Amino acid sequence: MYLGIITLPLITGLICGLFGRNLGNQGTKLLGTHSIVIGTLISITLYYEIAISESPLSIYLLDWVDTEYLGLSWGFKLDSLSISIYIPVLIVSSCVHIYSRIYMSEDGHNARFYSYLSLFTFFMIVLISGDNLLLIFIGWEGVGVCSYILVNFWYKRIQANKAAMKALIVNRVGDWSLTLGMILIWWIFGDLEISTILSLSRFIDVEWITIVTILVLIGAMAKSAQLGLHTWLPDAMEGPTPVSALIHAATMVTAGVYLLIRLSPLIEYSSTGLLIISWVGGLTAIFAASIATFQNDLKRVIAYSTCSQLGYMVLAVGMSQYTLSAYHLVNHAYFKALLFLSAGAVIHSLSDEQDMRRHGGLINILPFTYICILIGSLSLLATPYLTGFYSKDLILEVAYGQYNSQGSIGYWLGTITACITSFYSFRLIYLTFISKTNGVRSNYLNGHEPSIIMTTPLVILSLFSIVHGYLASDAYIGLGSGLWGDGSILITPDNLTTIEGEFGLPLQNKLLPLFGSLMFIILGIGLIYTEGGRVSSVRGIKIYRFFNERYHIDNIYNSLIVSNILKLARITSKRLDKGILELIGVTAIIRVVNNISSKLASFDNGYIPHLALNIIIGLILALSLAEGLYPGKNLILILILTLSNNSSLNRH
Repeated sequence: MYLGIITLPLITGLICGLFGRNLGNQGTKLLGTHSIVIGTLISITLYYEIAISESPLSIYLLDWVDTEYLGLSWGFKLDSLSISIYIPVLIVSSCVHIYSRIYMSEDGHNARFYSYLSLFTFFMIVLISGDNLLLIFIGWEGVGVCSYILVNFWYKRIQANKAAMKALIVNRVGDWSLTLGMILIWWIFGDLEISTILSLSRFIDVEWITIVTILVLIGAMAKSAQLGLHTWLPDAMEGPTPVSALIHAATMVTAGVYLLIRLSPLIEYSSTGLLIISWVGGLTAIFAASIATFQNDLKRVIAYSTCSQLGYMVLAVGMSQYTLSAYHLVNHAYFKALLFLSAGAVIHSLSDEQDMRRHGGLINILPFTYICILIGSLSLLATPYLTGFYSKDLILEVAYGQYNSQGSIGYWLGTITACITSFYSFRLIYLTFISKTNGVRSNYLNGHEPSIIMTTPLVILSLFSIVHGYLASDAYIGLGSGLWGDGSILITPDNLTTIEGEFGLPLQNKLLPLFGSLMFIILGIGLIYTEGGRVSSVRGIKIYRFFNERYHIDNIYNSLIVSNILKLARITSKRLDKGILELIGVTAIIRVVNNISSKLASFDNGYIPHLALNIIIGLILALSLAEGLYPGKNLILILILTLSNNSSLNRH
C-alpha cells in the first residue's frame, strides 16, 4: 500500500503512453482517472496512520550509489510534512483528471495528455517523499520536464513552443544553483541524506549554511516563480487550462516552497539567509499583485495571483514560520485549483475566449461557475471564515508579532498586497460576470454551464475552499498539535512568535488588511461608475502600459541578457566552431589531404616517360618504407627484380 501511492501514477503514465492506442480515448481516461483517485484514497489512509497516529516510516528499496565517498539508497521518507503535501497534490490531480475528461474530449491526443498528467503527478510525489537530495532532484527535474511537455502540449502553436522553452530555460538557472548547493552540501556534510543533513546542521559554521541557503533559495525562486525568475509563469498559460491548474495549484510552483520547508532545520540557523528569503517573498507578493491588476487575460490574472501567494509562502519561510507556510500552501492549492478550473469553464463556454474585456454578463448564463469563482476569489482575499483567511491573515499577524524590521517589512508589504488582491479579484469578477456584454453574440447563444463531470471537481474544490482552513487549522498551526512532532520541521525557540501574533497584535493592525481590502473594492466600484479621465490621459496610459507590460522586465532581459548571449553564441560559432577548431581539426586534415592529392594528380599529364618516372619513384618510396619497417629483408626482392630484368634482356 505504501508503494502504491508512488508507483500507481508511474505505471498509469507508462501504460497510457505506450498502449494508449489500444486502450482508446475512453479507456485511457478511465485508467488515468481511477488510478489517481485510488492513490488519493491511499494517501488519506496514510495521513491517518502517519500524521494523526504519529507513525512516520521510511521505505528502503535498493542501494543506488555505493562508493567510498558517497552512499545513497533509493528510498522514500513518509513523515508528517510529506503526507501533508500528498493530500492536496493528489486531490487536485484527481479533480484535474476528472475535469479533463470533458474539457479535452475534442482533442485527439488524450492518451498522451493523460500519460503526461500521471507522470507529472509521479515526479511531484518523488520530490515530496525522497529521502535524499539526489532523489529529490530527480523529482525536481521530472516536474520541470513534464511542465515543458504539458505547456507545449499543443506543439503546433508557436506561442506554446516559446512559452515551454522559456519555462525550461529560466528553470535551468534555478537548477544550476540548486546543483551547486547540493555539491556544497556533499562537501560540507559528506552525505546527501536528508536525515544526516538535518542532524548535523547545528554544528556547521553559519557562513557555510548561509551560502547553502542562498543557493537553495535561487533554485526555489526559479521553480516557485519569485521576483527575477518569475517570467516563465504567466507564459505557461499557453498550455491547456487543466495543466495550468495542476502547475499552479499543487505541483511545480509549490516545489520550491516545499524544498525550503523540508530544509528548515538547515535554513533556521542562518539569520542572513532568512532575512533575504523574507525580502524576496514580500517583494514578490506586492510585485505580482500590481501586475495582475492591469492584466486583461483571465488566466494571466489568476497566474499572477499565484505568484503573489507564493510570495506569502516564501515570506512565512523567511520569518521561520514553516508550519504556517505549509498550511498556506495546502489551503492555496484548493482555492487556486478552483479558480483555474472555473476559468476553464468560462473559456470552454465562450469558444476559448480569454480576454475579460470581451466577456461580461455571464452571471445569467453561467450562474454556477460564477458562484465557484466567487468562492475562490473570496478565499483568495482571506475573507473571514473561508479557507484562505486562516493562513494568509495569520502570516500578517505573525509578521507584525516579530517586533523587528524583518517582521515589519513583511507585515506592510503583505498588507498592501492584500489590498491590491481585493482590487484585481473584484475587477476579474466584474469584467467577466457583471459588466455589460462585450463578446461575440454566437458565443453567448451557445454558452452553457459545464456538464456534471466538469462540475463535480468544482463542487469538491469549493467545499475545500470553504471548510478546509477551519478544519485543519489546529492540526497545522495549533500550539498543542502533534502533527510536527516527528522533527520534519524545526523552529528554534527564538522564532516562535505565534502567540505574539495571535494575542499581542493591536486590534487596529488585525483589522487593517480587512478594511484596506474593503476600501480597494469600493475604489474599484468608484472607478467603474466614473468616466475615468485619468486613465485616458497620457500619464495614465503610460502607467497602464508600464504595469501591463510587467515592468518591462522581459524587455530588459531580452535586450541585456538574451541578445548578448546570442551575439556571443554567434561569435563562438563563427570564430571557434567554424574557425580555430576547423583549422586544426577534421577540416584541416581534409584540406591537407586534398592539397596533396591535387599536387600528385598534376603529375598525371599522359606523357609516358613521366608515368614511368612516377612508377619508379613510387616503387623506391615503397621499398624505402618497407626497408625501414623490415631491415635487410627487401634486398632479396631487389636482387630478384634485377636478375629478372637481366634475364629478360639476354633473351632479347
